[in-house]
Amino acid sequence: MKIKQGDKVVVIAGKDKGKEGKVLKTFASSSKVIVEGVNIVKKHIKPNGGEEGRIAEVEAPLHVSNVMLYDDKAKKGTRVGYEIEDGKKIRVSKKSDKKFN
Repeated sequence: MKIKQGDKVVVIAGKDKGKEGKVLKTFASSSKVIVEGVNIVKKHIKPNGGEEGRIAEVEAPLHVSNVMLYDDKAKKGTRVGYEIEDGKKIRVSKKSDKKFN
Protein backbone atom coordinates (compact mmCIF):
# COMPACT_ATOMS: atom_id res chain seq x y z
CA MET A 1 0.00 0.00 0.00
CA LYS A 2 1.48 3.35 -1.04
CA ILE A 3 -0.28 5.37 1.68
CA LYS A 4 0.96 5.29 5.26
CA GLN A 5 -0.26 6.51 8.63
CA GLY A 6 0.35 10.25 9.05
CA ASP A 7 0.25 11.06 5.32
CA LYS A 8 -1.85 13.97 4.07
CA VAL A 9 -4.33 12.71 1.46
CA VAL A 10 -7.11 14.07 -0.74
CA VAL A 11 -10.34 12.12 -1.40
CA ILE A 12 -10.87 11.53 -5.14
CA ALA A 13 -14.19 9.65 -5.09
CA GLY A 14 -17.33 9.36 -3.00
CA LYS A 15 -19.47 11.73 -0.95
CA ASP A 16 -16.44 13.60 0.45
CA LYS A 17 -14.67 14.11 -2.88
CA GLY A 18 -12.15 16.98 -2.71
CA LYS A 19 -11.70 16.92 1.08
CA GLU A 20 -8.20 16.68 2.54
CA GLY A 21 -7.09 15.10 5.78
CA LYS A 22 -4.43 13.17 7.64
CA VAL A 23 -4.43 9.36 7.64
CA LEU A 24 -5.16 8.22 11.20
CA LYS A 25 -4.95 4.46 10.61
CA THR A 26 -4.33 2.00 7.78
CA PHE A 27 -5.67 -1.54 7.37
CA ALA A 28 -3.35 -3.31 4.94
CA SER A 29 -5.29 -6.60 4.91
CA SER A 30 -8.49 -4.92 3.65
CA SER A 31 -6.75 -2.03 1.80
CA LYS A 32 -8.63 0.63 3.78
CA VAL A 33 -7.64 3.84 5.55
CA ILE A 34 -9.28 6.11 8.12
CA VAL A 35 -8.87 9.80 7.24
CA GLU A 36 -9.36 12.59 9.79
CA GLY A 37 -12.65 14.47 9.23
CA VAL A 38 -13.69 12.40 6.20
CA ASN A 39 -16.46 9.79 5.77
CA ILE A 40 -18.19 10.72 9.03
CA VAL A 41 -20.93 8.28 10.08
CA LYS A 42 -23.24 8.18 13.10
CA LYS A 43 -22.67 5.31 15.49
CA HIS A 44 -25.24 4.36 18.12
CA ILE A 45 -23.61 3.49 21.45
CA LYS A 46 -25.56 1.54 24.09
CA PRO A 47 -25.55 2.56 27.74
CA ASN A 48 -22.66 0.87 29.52
CA GLY A 49 -22.36 0.86 33.29
CA GLY A 50 -22.80 4.44 34.52
CA GLU A 51 -22.50 5.94 31.02
CA GLU A 52 -25.52 7.06 29.07
CA GLY A 53 -26.23 5.84 25.57
CA ARG A 54 -25.50 8.31 22.80
CA ILE A 55 -25.10 8.81 19.08
CA ALA A 56 -21.46 9.52 18.23
CA GLU A 57 -20.03 10.75 14.93
CA VAL A 58 -16.92 8.77 13.93
CA GLU A 59 -14.74 8.39 10.85
CA ALA A 60 -15.40 5.21 8.88
CA PRO A 61 -12.74 3.49 6.73
CA LEU A 62 -12.35 4.40 3.04
CA HIS A 63 -10.88 2.14 0.40
CA VAL A 64 -7.34 3.19 -0.47
CA SER A 65 -8.29 3.54 -4.16
CA ASN A 66 -10.55 6.47 -3.23
CA VAL A 67 -7.73 8.58 -1.77
CA MET A 68 -4.59 10.07 -3.30
CA LEU A 69 -1.44 11.33 -1.61
CA TYR A 70 -1.47 15.15 -1.36
CA ASP A 71 1.58 16.96 -2.73
CA ASP A 72 2.17 20.34 -1.01
CA LYS A 73 4.52 21.43 -3.80
CA ALA A 74 1.97 20.81 -6.61
CA LYS A 75 -1.02 21.73 -4.35
CA LYS A 76 -3.00 18.66 -5.49
CA GLY A 77 -3.15 14.90 -5.33
CA THR A 78 -0.36 12.90 -6.92
CA ARG A 79 0.49 9.36 -7.89
CA VAL A 80 3.46 7.76 -6.16
CA GLY A 81 6.56 6.08 -7.54
CA TYR A 82 9.61 4.66 -5.81
CA GLU A 83 13.34 5.36 -5.92
CA ILE A 84 16.19 3.57 -4.20
CA GLU A 85 18.37 5.99 -2.24
CA ASP A 86 21.19 4.80 0.05
CA GLY A 87 19.73 1.28 -0.02
CA LYS A 88 16.29 2.52 1.11
CA LYS A 89 13.07 2.58 -0.88
CA ILE A 90 11.66 6.14 -0.92
CA ARG A 91 8.25 7.27 -2.18
CA VAL A 92 8.42 10.01 -4.82
CA SER A 93 5.68 12.24 -6.25
CA LYS A 94 5.07 11.73 -9.97
CA LYS A 95 4.00 15.39 -10.40
CA SER A 96 6.77 17.31 -8.67
CA ASP A 97 9.46 14.74 -7.74
CA LYS A 98 8.93 15.57 -4.05
CA LYS A 99 10.24 12.84 -1.77
CA PHE A 100 8.00 11.44 1.00
CA ASN A 101 9.52 9.73 4.02
